[in-house]
Amino acid sequence: MTDVQEMLSKVDHTQLKAFCTWEDICRLCQEAVRHHTASVCIPPCYVGRVKEAYGGQLKICTVIGFPLGYQVTAAKVCEAREAIDQGCDEVDMVINLTDVKNGRYDLVEEEIRQVKAACGEHVLKVIVEACYLTREEKVAMCGAVTAAGADYIKTSTGFGTGGATREDVQLFREHIGPGVKIKAAGGVSTLEDLEDFIRLGCQRVGTSRAVGLAEALKV
Repeated sequence: MTDVQEMLSKVDHTQLKAFCTWEDICRLCQEAVRHHTASVCIPPCYVGRVKEAYGGQLKICTVIGFPLGYQVTAAKVCEAREAIDQGCDEVDMVINLTDVKNGRYDLVEEEIRQVKAACGEHVLKVIVEACYLTREEKVAMCGAVTAAGADYIKTSTGFGTGGATREDVQLFREHIGPGVKIKAAGGVSTLEDLEDFIRLGCQRVGTSRAVGLAEALKV
């Protein structure tokens, strides 16, 4: 197995349950600091508190347009700006799947471009919720994410009908531009899964379980 600490350095340690408490978030942050994960991925309402409590000890990621993605573009842009103003380092946005299903790939691309402009130099990951897309739509989203200048394409919210699959990661690798990275999320439940997705080319993996599994191994 690949070095566990090396794998954890690619993990966005995640807590996005609707009912998560401040105690839950603090536990997540303490685990992230202890294991040097890439970031913590948390609800927007906690960004300011985490920034104040943990400062430069970790990178903060949050979600916008989450989990369904059908908010108007102006709302997503506002969410992104507010999150960054409060201390967020990285933003994971959900695309408007209704636009995809209506064949308006141009609108998806433009929305991503506007959110990226709001993020500036901060990292933008674009969640395409692949479980709801056809192969043609997945390929189209690779093009939209690339053309709009986003940093990552992300497989899933973890709240849909399916999570990351190895087949989708391979498809993304074949169709994204050279400047775009891949994040797998949803259903990554074992260290073997984590290792697998990293080996397939994912530079980030979103999961709530990797740190717990690592601690069980007394890493």
